[in-house]
Amino acid sequence: QKQLVESGGGLVQPGGSLRLSCAASGFALDNYAIGWFRQAPGKEREGVSCINISAGTTVYADSVKGRFTISRDNSKNAAYLEMNSLKPEDTAVYYCAAVLWHCINYVYRVSSWGQGTQVTVSS
Repeated sequence: QKQLVESGGGLVQPGGSLRLSCAASGFALDNYAIGWFRQAPGKEREGVSCINISAGTTVYADSVKGRFTISRDNSKNAAYLEMNSLKPEDTAVYYCAAVLWHCINYVYRVSSWGQGTQVTVSS
């Protein structure tokens, strides 16, 4: 069964850091680009970042550029999102996704979703 599982979310103070992980099972993640998305209460799900299959290309939303870093380890069938200098507006459920082919317009080509992990930034 094809599955993505996120972990690493939690409660952190403003300015703090978290590292989210995305573990794939039942399929080879290195056949896909990987996207991270988030959905805050009352808002639509939005794309945060994407990394292509070879990890040679990364894409970031303007709101997280310079603070978040996406990476992947194909040998572990996993991906990561390092989040630094967190702000209250980063509070959301974060999802990883397997994305078809590449990161161009990645929000429209999601093949599989994880179940999400809650990130809360609050003092």
